[in-house]
Amino acid sequence: MTRRTGQARAVRPAKLAALAASLLLAAAFAATAQQAPAPPRPPAGPAGPAGFAGDASCLSCHQGQSSYLTTAHHLTSRPAARESIAGSFAEGANVVHTANPELVYRMEARKDGFFQTAVLGGDESGATLSERFDVVIGSGRKGQTYLYWSAAGELFQLPISYWTEPARWTNSPGYEDGELNFSRPITGRCLECHAGRIDPVPGSKAVNRFDRASFVLGISCERCHGPGAEHAALAAARPAKPSAATIVNPKRLPRGAQVDGCAICHAGLGVPTAPPFSFVPGKRLDAHVRIDPPPADASPDVHGNQVALLQRSRCYQASSMTCSTCHDVHKPQRDAAAFSKACLGCHTVESCKLFPHKGASLAANCVDCHMPLMTSNAIVSVGEGRSFQPRVRTHWIKAYPAPSAAKD
Repeated sequence: MTRRTGQARAVRPAKLAALAASLLLAAAFAATAQQAPAPPRPPAGPAGPAGFAGDASCLSCHQGQSSYLTTAHHLTSRPAARESIAGSFAEGANVVHTANPELVYRMEARKDGFFQTAVLGGDESGATLSERFDVVIGSGRKGQTYLYWSAAGELFQLPISYWTEPARWTNSPGYEDGELNFSRPITGRCLECHAGRIDPVPGSKAVNRFDRASFVLGISCERCHGPGAEHAALAAARPAKPSAATIVNPKRLPRGAQVDGCAICHAGLGVPTAPPFSFVPGKRLDAHVRIDPPPADASPDVHGNQVALLQRSRCYQASSMTCSTCHDVHKPQRDAAAFSKACLGCHTVESCKLFPHKGASLAANCVDCHMPLMTSNAIVSVGEGRSFQPRVRTHWIKAYPAPSAAKD
């Protein structure tokens, strides 16, 4: 943890006094984290928990799936570095003003790393508090938020995030605009949808204290295929071919189990009924997390519950489609028009009511009309006097009034 404290000007309004109190509290929090004894490390052992092989082992045989390393799933968490942080550290583009004119945040690239610095007083003479960018969360397609480790092995969200669409730094979701705060904890359930795994420190009462050495960044192969150590060992003992029973192939699972493998992250937080990262593909999802279906008259959020939206679609109800009908998780998929091929596997261009007016050109893009972008209420950033909510493609496939529905 890095902290720098300067000297504020002698005369400030009452608002500055309140902010100074906030800085003292934040500094006290930082000092407490620094002084806490480091949690005991477990004895040295294998690189991963029993049963797991790791992505490198998987890709040593399955080189054809190496494109997965460039997907949003794999890039959803990474070490903080110049190439992984989407926001700019250039002078003028690296400052976030808050609702309080006495508090600004500055993004700093230093020789020893990248930092978010709260500046009290609104100028260079004010007191400061800094924390390091340690982990990048988000591929950058929509945006990113950032995490830091305390000296006590606790993981926290940094107060400033980056949104891609407006190309700007802004207040992180979950933080109050204008408040000096670095203390939002990151839980295992949160990380479960942005990492391969992480182990809590045994016996710790803190929900955000983890064994840092166990952190596997990015959604790993075994999150969808299950533990692969036995499968990899059999593959290494050639010419024997590993049995299909030693690894999970999601396409061979029943439809409900296939969807459950995605629902663990794409159907909302739910109520955990087992420890994070304990779900095994093909097993009952409700034994890990209880996700109740939304009421029929409710409107699931386009980001918060994509599975429920898909299941409301006539396409889903009248077919045997699953998420993988349209999605190939091993490849980057950025071109919305490319999904038309999946649509035209069941539908014809001629069946569209717009065909008399637009003709065969409709085949180029079914998705923008039938799965438009809509504003998510599940992720909201409030900063600099305005709020920002990303637009996410709805998974409720249906006929919308007009393409303008994309504006929600």
